[in-house]
Amino acid sequence: MLGMKITVNGQTRPTEACTVADLLAEMGMSGKPVAVERNKHVVPRRDHKRTELAEGDVIELVTLVGGG
Repeated sequence: MLGMKITVNGQTRPTEACTVADLLAEMGMSGKPVAVERNKHVVPRRDHKRTELAEGDVIELVTLVGGG
């Protein structure tokens, strides 16, 4: 999948990730609480490993930010 481009949080980027789980690992977000949306559909955590990415996908990642 070398050279596949997707959009993550509004930024177009190349990726070698094949699945949502691969993308999270590539971005250093594995194991962190993160909500994932792929092409305007929520991807439950249980489906991260089996949800495949495709050229042109639009991914939104939302993480919790602590503080007060």
